[in-house]
Amino acid sequence: MTRTVIAQGTFDILHPGHVHYLEEAAAMGDTLYVIVARRTNVDHKAAPICPATQRRDVVGALEAVDEAILGHESDIFVPIEEIDPDVIALGHDQHHDEAELEAELERRGIDCAVERASAREPESEDELLSTRLIIDRVLERRG
Repeated sequence: MTRTVIAQGTFDILHPGHVHYLEEAAAMGDTLYVIVARRTNVDHKAAPICPATQRRDVVGALEAVDEAILGHESDIFVPIEEIDPDVIALGHDQHHDEAELEAELERRGIDCAVERASAREPESEDELLSTRLIIDRVLERRG
């Protein structure tokens, strides 16, 4: 029996922290689906720079990812219901409240575990593991 994992996020300006998260998520099972948030669903931080289809395509090109899809336009749980995963892997710093997420999954009849990936520390002083930090550096150096 295969174990299906879902990871999700914005994945704007892909960086080594994203790769670490997705590699850890892939290690939690046999098949990794990644749900890439649409711009309309990103309300907890600045809107993405890159279009959703571009972000999906770049995420889908990673070796750890079996399939990358766009999130539903109005209900983020629709693709989760369709995929019916065994595990939802959250990034170490994602804003989701695990208890609220688990309650909504139970309410919808989705029986899966919720696990958090670990943080990845920068390998050097210059390595940037945050889209916000990358944007700040671009503005600082080229703005």
